[in-house]
Amino acid sequence: MIVNQPGKVTDRILLLGRKESCVYLLKGKREYVLLGGGMAYIIPDVLEQMRYFKIEEKKIRRIIILHSHFDHCGMVPYFKQRWPWLRVTASDRAKELLNTPKVMESIEFLNRVLLSEHGLEKKAKEMEIGFTGVEVETVVKDGDIILCDDLSMEVIDVPGHSSCSIAIYVSQEKAMFASDAGGIPIGRRVFTAANSNFDKYQKSIEKMAGYDIDIYLAEHFGARVGADARGYLFKSMGAAKETRRIMEASYDRTKDVKKSTEEMTDMFMEWVPENFMPRDIIALVAGQMLRYIAKQKSGGKSR
Repeated sequence: MIVNQPGKVTDRILLLGRKESCVYLLKGKREYVLLGGGMAYIIPDVLEQMRYFKIEEKKIRRIIILHSHFDHCGMVPYFKQRWPWLRVTASDRAKELLNTPKVMESIEFLNRVLLSEHGLEKKAKEMEIGFTGVEVETVVKDGDIILCDDLSMEVIDVPGHSSCSIAIYVSQEKAMFASDAGGIPIGRRVFTAANSNFDKYQKSIEKMAGYDIDIYLAEHFGARVGADARGYLFKSMGAAKETRRIMEASYDRTKDVKKSTEEMTDMFMEWVPENFMPRDIIALVAGQMLRYIAKQKSGGKSR
């Protein structure tokens, strides 16, 4: 089963935001945790959903940024200002990146572009929505356990999509909050997103697949439950292997990263939903993967 609309995933997990930009509320008995930082343009939706589902905002004590890409931390500054008690949590690498002026400028710019594309410039100004920076207050690493009352969240380092990616496993729910570390589910496909390091990306998928999973929660296009969840990471392994094969064949033929990037971007754009990401962003992702492949073929070492 696929759950890609705001609402209940389980009695303890609530999907918020929009289909293309999801965040999740994990509900302990007395306190809650938000997993994922979403995009700035979903803030009005999230606020309305909290009212609709009668969420007590004061119970939300922590937000976990699973990686620092612009589409996964855009709403954090707004909610940190709204909820001063909120503990912003991420990996050490994510904290480093979110303290880098160039990274911050890029995150702010891209969230502003998407606010404009969704016709929310005026509303964003009225609500004082902007990317003013993120201070990570709690740094976590592989093997750490974070408590949410009676629920435990295991931190798993899963680099490859980004150098700062972590996943969260909640054993009581058999739930894996993976963000983009296991690829992006689009219908019955998996979009391979090995932006940072293709080898580490594939190893991270294998690492997560070793857990007992009944619920798989991505931050684009929703959650998978039951058989869809149990089979997802194995499908992602196959997709990554096939995508790498196609990219290597393209680069072997063109000997040119730019030309192969155009080929791969054309292929991706044929099946990526129109409202997901602009072509420029898809091309950026394809180019990052192809540069890694080109470096490997030239005998370069992984970073």
